[in-house]
Amino acid sequence: MWQRLILVLLGLFPLFANAAESDLLEPDRAFQFSARIVGPEAIELNYRIAPGYYLYREKFQFSAEPAAALGKANFPAGEVKDDEFFGRVETHRNELTITLPFSAESAPSRFTLKAISQGCADVGVCYVPHEQKAELTLAAASTAASGGPKSATGVGNALNALRNAIPLTSATNVGENEFLPPDQAFKLDIAVRDANTLIANFKPADTYYLYRDKIGFTLPESTGVQIATVALPAGEMKADPNFGDTEVYHHPFQAVISLQPAATTAASVRPLQLEATYQGCSDKGLCYPPEIKNFTLALAGATGGGGNVAAGSNAPQALAAPASEDARIAALLEGGSFWLILASFFGFGLLLALTPCVFPMVPILSGIIVGQGHTLTKTRAFGLSLAYVLGMAITYALAGVAAGLSGALLSAALQNPWVLGTFAAVFVLLAFSMFGFYELQLPASLQSRLSDRANRMKGGHLAGVFAMGVLSAIIVGPCVAAPLAGALLYISQTRDVVFGGTALFAMALGMGLPLLVIGTSAGALLPKAGAWMEAVKRFFGVLLLGVAIWLISPVISPLAHMLLWAALLIISAIYLHAIDPLPPGVSGFRKLWKGVGVMALLVGVALLVGAMSGGRDVLQPLAGLRGGGGTGDAPASHLAFDRIRTVVELDARIGAAGGKPVMLDFYADWCVSCKEMERFTFGDQRVQARLKDVMLLQADVTANNADDKALLKRFGLFGPPGIIFFDMQGAEVVHGRVIGYQPTDKFLASVNTALQAQSVSTGP
Repeated sequence: MWQRLILVLLGLFPLFANAAESDLLEPDRAFQFSARIVGPEAIELNYRIAPGYYLYREKFQFSAEPAAALGKANFPAGEVKDDEFFGRVETHRNELTITLPFSAESAPSRFTLKAISQGCADVGVCYVPHEQKAELTLAAASTAASGGPKSATGVGNALNALRNAIPLTSATNVGENEFLPPDQAFKLDIAVRDANTLIANFKPADTYYLYRDKIGFTLPESTGVQIATVALPAGEMKADPNFGDTEVYHHPFQAVISLQPAATTAASVRPLQLEATYQGCSDKGLCYPPEIKNFTLALAGATGGGGNVAAGSNAPQALAAPASEDARIAALLEGGSFWLILASFFGFGLLLALTPCVFPMVPILSGIIVGQGHTLTKTRAFGLSLAYVLGMAITYALAGVAAGLSGALLSAALQNPWVLGTFAAVFVLLAFSMFGFYELQLPASLQSRLSDRANRMKGGHLAGVFAMGVLSAIIVGPCVAAPLAGALLYISQTRDVVFGGTALFAMALGMGLPLLVIGTSAGALLPKAGAWMEAVKRFFGVLLLGVAIWLISPVISPLAHMLLWAALLIISAIYLHAIDPLPPGVSGFRKLWKGVGVMALLVGVALLVGAMSGGRDVLQPLAGLRGGGGTGDAPASHLAFDRIRTVVELDARIGAAGGKPVMLDFYADWCVSCKEMERFTFGDQRVQARLKDVMLLQADVTANNADDKALLKRFGLFGPPGIIFFDMQGAEVVHGRVIGYQPTDKFLASVNTALQAQSVSTGP
C-alpha cells in the first residue's frame, strides 16, 4: 500500500519543483570589483565575473570623490554579441582588467573611486546599472623617507600604499574565481575581555593561512591608552615561496592584546579605535596584499597602574560577549577533532529528537509499521525503520548542504498551501485506508510488474519507505535549531560541503535513533493478528489524521484549525463508545478506552465551544469566555511586536528608535519553534519586564517571498526562529544572536548578555 502511494506522491512532486528554484546572484557577487594603484598615474580595476554572467563594454562610467582628473579607460578586446536588450554590443566574461589613467598631482592622498557597470545573466535577466566603490591611497614618499617617527595614521597610510602596490601573485595558473575574497578567507572579530584586555579572534578559511609576523595592532586615536603587549600562540613553520621559512596559522586562533591606560584615565565607558593589520595566502599559491581593519570598541576605564578598576569605583567592566550558539558550533566545526565533532552532532540530534520538529514523524513511521499487518516481524520492522531514518538523514544532510551554499532552506520554499495541502491529503487517504474504508490499488498490469520487481529486490517496500523518509525530512520538519544553523554557517563560509554535510548526517542519525527504536519496538510488541491489530491500525489512522491537521495548520485560519481538531476528537470519542452505556461485566480495558473516549469528547466539545465563542488558541480554547464574551484578541500576556516587511523598513525603524535598543524577531507560521517561543518564552512576565524598554520588531517570513529572503540574507540566517539585537546606536550586538528555541531562563540570560555586551563595529 505504502509503495503504491509513494509512486503517486512522487509523480505529483515535480509540480512543486519550481518553488525551490535558486535566485540570481546579487550584483556584488555576480560582478566582484576591486581596484588598486599600479603606477605613478595608473589605476588597475579588476572585475571577477561569475560563470553565466557578462558585462557591457559601453556601460562603464568612472569618477572619483574628492574629485581627481581621470583619463580614458583602456579595455581589452571583448566578445561581440547580438544582445536582445541593446543590439550588437561588446561584452566581457570571466575576468576583466581595466587600466584607468589619472593625474596624481590633482588627486588627494586618499580618495574613493566610483565605478558604474551594467551586466546580464545568460538566463535572460538584465541588471540595472550598479555602482561599486574602492578606497585608494597614494604613497607619501616624503614621509616614508624622512626617517622620523610615524604616527599611527601614517602607518595605516603606508600599509594601504603597500597594499595598492603589491599585486596578487600566484605560483600556479589557478583561476582567480576559485579564491575567496579576503574578508571570507581571513575572518577577524574583536571582543573586550576586561578594561585592560582585548581578544582578537582570527579564523582562516580551510586551505588558507596567516603569517604570524604580519599581524599587528595600533591605536590611531588613543586617548592615553597604549598597547602594552600582544600575545600570539605558536604557529607552524612553513617554507613559504614569498617570505621563506616563516611561522603561519592554518586554524582559528586568538591574539591577546594587553592595554596600558594612562594613570589619569577616568573609570568610565569610553570608545577606543583599534587598527588591525594582517596578511595571508592560499595553499593554492595566491598571496593577498596586507589587510587593514578598523574596529570601534567600548572599553571600561581603568587605572594605569595595575590594570584594576579604580578604587571605590562602581563602573562596570566590559565583558567579552560570548559567541552566539550557532557561531560557537561553526567554530567547533572549524577547529575540532573530526570524530569528536561527529559525536557532538550525533548528540545534538538526540536532543533535537525531543523537540516538536521530530514528533510528527513518530505517527508516520508507526503507521508504516502497523500497516504491514500480519506479515510484520522484528527484523522487517527494523529494516523498514532503518530505511525511513536513512531517507530522512540523507535528505537532511543534502538539503542542509544546499541551504548552506544557496542561503535558503528548501523546506521553507515548500511551506505553501499547495504543497502542504497535497501532503495532508495523502495522510488523510492513508488514514482512511487504515480504517478499512477501501484498499489502495493500482491497475492489475502495473501491480504485477511492480510485484515482480519488488520480488527481485531484497527490500520490497523499503524503497517506498525510504521515499517517505525523504519527504518527511523536507516537508514535515522545517526547523532551524542552533546546531543546524551552525553547520549551515560553516558550510556557507568555508564551502566545505563534505565535512559540513557529514556533520549534518550525524545529527540527522541522532534525530532518527529514537524513531528507529520506536519502529523496531513496534515490530516486537504489536499483536500479529486478530481484533487487536485492527484496533491498533485504527488508532494510528487517527494519528495520521492529526499529522494532516498539523501539516496544514500554517496555511489555514485559527478558527478552521480549532474546528478540525474538534471534529477529529469528537468523532474519535464516538468510535470509542464515549456516549454508549457500558454493558455489565466488561473488562478493565473496555472501561479504560471508554474513559479515554470521554476525555476526547470533552476536549473536542471545549474546542468547538471555544471556536464558536471567539477563542483562537488550541491549547486554551475557552480563553475567549473569560471576559463574558470572546473578542478573539490575543492574550495581553504576549509581547507586542511591530511588524516590518522589508530591509528598507527595518533600517528606518532602527534609525527612529530614539536611542533605545532594538530586538528583531524572525517568525513564520510554519515554524514550530517560533510558536514555542511566542507561547512559552515571550509570554513569561519576566521576559516582558526585561524587554519593556526595548523596541520590539518582528519580520514575518511565512510567505518566503523576495523581501523575506532579503531580510534573512541581510543577517546570514537560513530560516526562523532567529533573534537579532541592536544597541542604542543601531549597530548589531556582536555575538548577541539567538538561534532556535530557548526556554525562559536561557532566553533571559541571552537578553541580559546582549543588552549589556559592548557592540563591535568594523570599518573598511
